[in-house]
Amino acid sequence: MELQDWQRQFEAWLLSHHHQQDAAHDIHHFRRVWATSRQLSEGMSVDELVILTACYFHDIISLPKNHPERHRSSVLAAAETRTLLLRDFPAFPSSRLDAVCHAIEAHSFSANIAPVTLEAKIVQDADRLEALGAIGLARVFAVSGALGVALFDAEDPFAQRRVLNDKQFALDHFQTKLLKLPETMQTARGRELAQYNAAFLVTWMAKLSAELNGEYASFDPAVVQAFRPQHA
Repeated sequence: MELQDWQRQFEAWLLSHHHQQDAAHDIHHFRRVWATSRQLSEGMSVDELVILTACYFHDIISLPKNHPERHRSSVLAAAETRTLLLRDFPAFPSSRLDAVCHAIEAHSFSANIAPVTLEAKIVQDADRLEALGAIGLARVFAVSGALGVALFDAEDPFAQRRVLNDKQFALDHFQTKLLKLPETMQTARGRELAQYNAAFLVTWMAKLSAELNGEYASFDPAVVQAFRPQHA
């Protein structure tokens, strides 16, 4: 079966069976991660079916950010993917199941599972790139808003005098996770893109800082200096 046929089958299944947990993990997210994976794997010898399948099912289970078992989401998603592929896609080659499940398990930041295959590294990079840049910025506040999390601590927005807490303040998530992503990237192209998009987030933070100080036509250079990604 051609790759495009598998993609059509996966999308049809998801549209019928998958009820997204939040705005950051819908079918459009799966499509974008797949498109980014193809870009990252250009010129490489990879198993595209493994990557495609992992991209479309990596968030089939995605527990809310404030769930006590959040760190187990990717392991649960991998187990669910194995079950549904065996049950609903009998033509799916069983020889690919382990590779697909590993790529799904390893994609998660909170699971802290190291990717050991090139396919898993590519899926992890592609998913993490989705968390950065303009889309990542929108996702942070969409998810935090749904959970009732405050935008930022107005008294100390960048946590200079307090402990970071992204369960209480959405802006803290930039420091607890997003700005750390470039150093976790597995591919050279993924690292380059992550640094570029992380720099965009820092620019946005510098604009926010300036506005909080009543400066609406400038950026706070101290924020850029403090948070700029290395090599960006």
